[in-house]
Amino acid sequence: MDYHCVVVGGGHAGIEASLALARLGFSVLLITQNPDRIGALSCNPAVGGLSKGNLVRELDALGGEMGKLTDMSMIQYRVLNRSRGAAVQAPRAQTDKQVYQARARAALEGQKGLSIFMDTVTDLIIAGGAEGRRVEGVITGRGHAIGARTVILATGTFMEGRIFIGDYDAPQGRLGEGAALGLGASLRRHGFPLGRFKTGTPARLAGDSIDYSVMERQDGEEPRPFSFSPFSPVSGQDRTGGIWRPPLSQVPCWITGSNPRTHEIIRSNIHRSPLYGGKITGVGPRYCPSIEDKVMRFPEREQHHIFIEPEGLSTTEMYMNGASSSLPEDVQRDFIHSIGGLEEARIVRPAYAVEYDYLDPLDLYPSLESKRVAGLFAAGQTNGSSGYEEAAAQGIMAGINAAQKLRGAPPLILGRGEAYIGVLIDDLTTLGTREPYRMFTSRAEHRLALRHDTADSRLSPRGRETGLVDDERWELFIKKTAGLEAIGELLRQRKADPAAAESLRPHAGESLDRALRDSRVPLEDIIPLAPELENWPPEWLERVYLDIRYGGYIEKEKRMAARGAKMDAIKLDLDYAALSGLSAEAREKLAAVRPLSLGQAARIPGVRQGDIALLMALNRKGP
Repeated sequence: MDYHCVVVGGGHAGIEASLALARLGFSVLLITQNPDRIGALSCNPAVGGLSKGNLVRELDALGGEMGKLTDMSMIQYRVLNRSRGAAVQAPRAQTDKQVYQARARAALEGQKGLSIFMDTVTDLIIAGGAEGRRVEGVITGRGHAIGARTVILATGTFMEGRIFIGDYDAPQGRLGEGAALGLGASLRRHGFPLGRFKTGTPARLAGDSIDYSVMERQDGEEPRPFSFSPFSPVSGQDRTGGIWRPPLSQVPCWITGSNPRTHEIIRSNIHRSPLYGGKITGVGPRYCPSIEDKVMRFPEREQHHIFIEPEGLSTTEMYMNGASSSLPEDVQRDFIHSIGGLEEARIVRPAYAVEYDYLDPLDLYPSLESKRVAGLFAAGQTNGSSGYEEAAAQGIMAGINAAQKLRGAPPLILGRGEAYIGVLIDDLTTLGTREPYRMFTSRAEHRLALRHDTADSRLSPRGRETGLVDDERWELFIKKTAGLEAIGELLRQRKADPAAAESLRPHAGESLDRALRDSRVPLEDIIPLAPELENWPPEWLERVYLDIRYGGYIEKEKRMAARGAKMDAIKLDLDYAALSGLSAEAREKLAAVRPLSLGQAARIPGVRQGDIALLMALNRKGP
């Protein structure tokens, strides 16, 4: 074999998969159509957000790269949902797109055992027959046959991609970048179930043509890093003492909105939309609709917020978050000019929609390996998901599990009570998706335990087991774990003094740990009674504070997660289609998903409690 693994695609899934495998000692070839576009933030210039920030911190805890890249390119930081509970808060960062891309490529080029090759993969080399097929490499557009023991597909929106702007359409995966043609047809020929999805992106505007004075300014917060690494990758400042500064200047975003005139322009031209005219057949993301979709679906709304976000420090381009569209360019110009502050705005890049092929994720095991061809893995939008963070999270898991396959070791499967990554992959491979899948906090049953600030405690040991968490990172983790315990012990030992703060009067004589369980007692009132706390990093104090405040709920979630883990531990190996006694619906769905555990089977819609009881009985009986 030429390589241990070929990774197809240089987006966020491909980056994480390639780095994971190479860092674990395997030879990797990353094939991309354009090395200059590795790590491109194709749509919004931001990383993180609700539940997505959790994914980034989780993959960083496992030993991934996205958190570090975000820290190096951050130009604004905010925690979303500050006014709500800790379970639904998450960090989000505006990034400098060019810096992010440059750092991503540098990480790949600096990694031993990883090579980059410019070409387009058009087919797979598959061996075997009825007894089982396995992947043995890829064929490229220029005729190269490249051998590999494993292959990871991370094609993003490029597999048979086509963009749409009004009447204009072209075979492209991004505006100005050719589609990856041939691979989708080849996969269909090999028997893979493929579908068609659609996504979109807004126009980019010249920043010096925007009137910001009529917009609401949105500044960031005091920046905090996404990565749990002990040092800032650029400045080298020690983070163990809570000192961290992003290397780039911080800048504001701006808020404006559509209005009745905007909506009238869109409605009167809706017949010119390829989305409403029938040219686009792929299913779009329900939770990230185009501006024309918003106007048509919510006719009672007089305004839709539009966020004007910088693309970077070295360009004046601004991104119109909330206004993706596939309308003709003249209509785009007219509705943009109807928006406050954008009356004279110049369009640098028009909005467009892109339609692309994806692989049905029900055709994958929870390891992200194909059920049809051994050694073939898929990650990111190839699996029907949307978003950089979802892609990167799948990428690192595909890379880890390809490495496990090469080692002859069992795959790493994260549980739903263990990580948002576990929820993401379980949803895709157990439930499937009929639209581009987006992660939300509401999808996680155990979201209090899955807070973004706990990601290192939950997943660093997993990363250490696989070999991705190095000695320096592990030493910091051990130090932090000891520090968190020391903070907790101090709070258990010290007593509340009602003379110190009014909020502590009802807790006279109680431990500070117990007093903090009262939502009326802020952490600030506790610190004077234990001044040693100020020697610890603020983020460590907040972590302990939240663990105490929500301790009862967290314990309840852990008990629920433990019950789910017991179900997942009961492995199944049955011919579901041949089982009698199951309902017809259950038999059909079980045969389609082919669950590997009783827990996975129980999460399939249409499988009833009686069906699960029968599966348990058959499993105990054995062959």
